[in-house]
Amino acid sequence: MDLQSQLRSSILTASLPPPSSSFLSTLIQARNPPLPLPSLLATARSRLLACDLTSNNIIHASIAALPADLANPTVKELSLPRDAHVQVLDVENLSVSRWNQVEEIEAVERGERTRGREVIRIVEDSQDDAHQQPARETAGGAIPPAGKNATHKLVLQDCQGQKVFALELRRVNSIGVGSTMMGEKMLLKAGTIVARGVIMLTPDNCVLLGGKIDSWQKAWTDGRLARLKESTSAISSN
Repeated sequence: MDLQSQLRSSILTASLPPPSSSFLSTLIQARNPPLPLPSLLATARSRLLACDLTSNNIIHASIAALPADLANPTVKELSLPRDAHVQVLDVENLSVSRWNQVEEIEAVERGERTRGREVIRIVEDSQDDAHQQPARETAGGAIPPAGKNATHKLVLQDCQGQKVFALELRRVNSIGVGSTMMGEKMLLKAGTIVARGVIMLTPDNCVLLGGKIDSWQKAWTDGRLARLKESTSAISSN
């Protein structure tokens, strides 16, 4: 098996999006002699996970799209006929109220929380004894680690630009606000259930592959407070 075939096989074995032949050829020919297979695989992984699935020539045309009628809410239930790669456009922890999220972010902006590193927050329990709980801070505000009973809603996009909601039916530990990045790639396995246009996520039917698109992540983080305020205002006015 030649080096390009070995590299393609290693990429597919790792559940990564299928690479184009031109991308693999360019990667291999960038050095003479070529880099060892592990180094080539690491470079390919990094570029595949950082690309936009909808407009990138490093992705092979054989990449599977989601069914065209997937987001149709009138369809009671269907299952994915084949594996499909998607990328994350949004993530929200439904277990934390949007008002609480707004308050946390504004506390960071007032300097009442530390931004950009792990901190310890002191909270009082029912017997007035102080105990420590860690909370991760990001540029978008204080983000407590998601609990084991948290439920997240995501917006996913396939290679053809189709957007669809996804919901944790059972907790997927890799999913979380602050840990799941915008543009992160995910593999949805064949047989995954879609109910009323919403993909039902479980630890068994999806694989988070990592990666992000930096410009998407920055825009999402910078606009998070405004989006939360807009949504809470809309709820209050109804």
